[in-house]
Amino acid sequence: MANGSVDAVRALGERGASHRWKVLGVGFAANASFSAAFSGMPTTAVFLRSGYHLGNDGLGLVLGMLGLGIAVSELPWGLLTDRWGDRRVLLLGLLSTAAALAGLALFVVPSGGYVPGVATLALGLLLIGLLGGSVNGSSGRAVMAWFQEGERGLAMSIRQTAVPAGGGLGALLLPVLASRFGFASAYAVLAAACGVTAVFAWLWLHEPSHADAGDARAGRNAVQNAAMAEGAPPEVSPLRDIGIWRVALGAGALCVPQLAVITFGTVFLHDSGRAGVLAISVTVAAVQAGAAVARVWSGHWTDRNRNRRPYMRACSLTTAALFASLALLTGLAGTHGAAMTAVFALMIVLGGVSASAWHGVAFTELATLAGTSRAGTALAIGNTCVFLTLFVTPLAIPPLLTIGSWPLVWAVASACALIAWPILPRAARGAKTSAARACDAT
Repeated sequence: MANGSVDAVRALGERGASHRWKVLGVGFAANASFSAAFSGMPTTAVFLRSGYHLGNDGLGLVLGMLGLGIAVSELPWGLLTDRWGDRRVLLLGLLSTAAALAGLALFVVPSGGYVPGVATLALGLLLIGLLGGSVNGSSGRAVMAWFQEGERGLAMSIRQTAVPAGGGLGALLLPVLASRFGFASAYAVLAAACGVTAVFAWLWLHEPSHADAGDARAGRNAVQNAAMAEGAPPEVSPLRDIGIWRVALGAGALCVPQLAVITFGTVFLHDSGRAGVLAISVTVAAVQAGAAVARVWSGHWTDRNRNRRPYMRACSLTTAALFASLALLTGLAGTHGAAMTAVFALMIVLGGVSASAWHGVAFTELATLAGTSRAGTALAIGNTCVFLTLFVTPLAIPPLLTIGSWPLVWAVASACALIAWPILPRAARGAKTSAARACDAT
C-alpha cells in the first residue's frame, strides 16, 4: 500500500514535470499569435500607407495605437491575472482579440471605392492592443508558476522568443497577404491564430497542483532573503519596488531602437535603401529569427551564470554602439546601390537582434523580484513601459525624419539605448547569492 502511494505520487510529479512544457507551449503560442499582430502589422507599413491613403504622420499614429492600447491595458490585466488566475485572463484575452481582429477584417478594410478613415483604423488597432495586452502577463505568470529557479530564465526566454518568432512569421506572411489579397485576409489569419491558441489554452492551461507549492514558497523565500540582503523590507508591492521599476524603465528605454526597426525599418529600407518587398520581408524576418535565437541563448546562459543584470547592461552598450554606427553610415552614404542596400539590411539585422536579445532575461528578473504570486503585476509594469515606447516611437520618427532624416532617427535610437545603461540596476552580490541559495536549497 505504501509502495503504491509512493508510485502514485511519483507518477503525478512526472506528469506535472511533463505538463509544464505544454504550459510553456501555450504561453509561446499565445505570445506568437499576438506578436504576429503588433510586430507583423508594421511590416505592412508600405501597403498601409498606400491602401489606407496615409502619410507618414498618419502611419505613425495608427501603428502607435497598437502600442498605446497594450501599454494602457497591461497593468489592469496584470492585476486581474494575480486575482483571477492565468487561465481565465488568457482565455478572455485571446478570444476577445480574435473577435476584434475578425471585426477589422469585416468592416475596416479598403474595398472598391471605400477607404476607412485614419481615425477608424487607429481606433480598431487601439482596441486590438487593449485586448491583446492580456496575453503578456497571464502567460508569463503561468510559466513562472510551473518552472523552478535555475530554469526560469530559459523558460521565460523561450516564451519571449515567441515575440520575434510571431513577428517573423507576420513579416513573411502579412505583406504578401495584404498586397495580393487585401487586408481582410491579413486580419482574418491573425484572428484564426488567436482562436486556435485559445483552444489549446482551454485544454492545457491550469493552475499548478501541490507539486508546485514548494516552488512558489521557494520563490517567495528567495525574494524575501534578497530583499533583506539589500536592507529593504520583504513583501514590498511590485508597484512600490524601486528595483522592479528600474528594470522596467531600463527595458522601456532599450526598446526604442528595437521598435524603431520594427515599425519604420521597412520604410527605411524601401525609401532610403531602395529595397524591394522580398528583401524587406527577408530582412525583418532575419531580425526576428536572430532575436529568437539570441533570447533562448541568453536565457540559458544567464541561468547558468546568474548574471541577468550585467547581461542587460551589456546589451544596452552594444545596442548603442550598433545604432550609432548605423547613423554614421546612413549620413555618410552617398549612393544607394545594391551593395549599400545590403549593408543597410545587415546593420538593421545586427542592431535589431542586439536590441531584442535581452527580453526574456529582463522579464525573468522582474518576475523573480516580485515572486510567483505577484508576477502578473511585475510583468505588467515591465510591459507597460515597453509598450509605451511602442506608442511613442512611431509618433516620434516622422518629426525626426523632417528635422534630420534617417541619421537623426538612428542617433536618437542609439542615445535611448545608452540611457538604459545607468537606469538598469547593477548586480547585487548579496541579493543574488541569497536568492540563488534560497531557491536551490528549498
